[in-house]
Amino acid sequence: MPEFAEPRDVVHPLDEKECWEFLGRHEFGRLAYTLVGDVQIVPINYVSDHEAVYFRTAEGSKLLGVTMNDAVAFEVDDLVAAPDGRRDAEACSVVVHGKAEVLEGQDKARAEQLPLRPWVPTQKHTIVRIAVSEISGRRFDLSKPWEHMSTRG
Repeated sequence: MPEFAEPRDVVHPLDEKECWEFLGRHEFGRLAYTLVGDVQIVPINYVSDHEAVYFRTAEGSKLLGVTMNDAVAFEVDDLVAAPDGRRDAEACSVVVHGKAEVLEGQDKARAEQLPLRPWVPTQKHTIVRIAVSEISGRRFDLSKPWEHMSTRG
């Protein structure tokens, strides 16, 4: 039977600065929003500026959803290699909650200066800002006992 550490020994909360730094090192996450009462979750590429998260979109269900109900959540996670080269020694996850706002006028012009471009060759002229009301994150020291178990006798 594998030994398990106390949760406080393997789960480490990230402070606000660490959360923003983590978001700044990544550019792909998942947006959660509601559309006609159903929760939706979609992958998006994004950029953050330590105050908000920005993404581009085109007309469709994502834009309709954040326009009809601006309360959203956004999450980014990653597996982090250990210093000794083991692939998945840590995992990190950052979650933000906030209000989505379609940018127009000067706000949109300022956002156009951010390094935010579509990953696929599609037209995405609408920029949405998630004004973050809450940000939290955790780092997990991973233990994968199943990788060390053998079904062979």
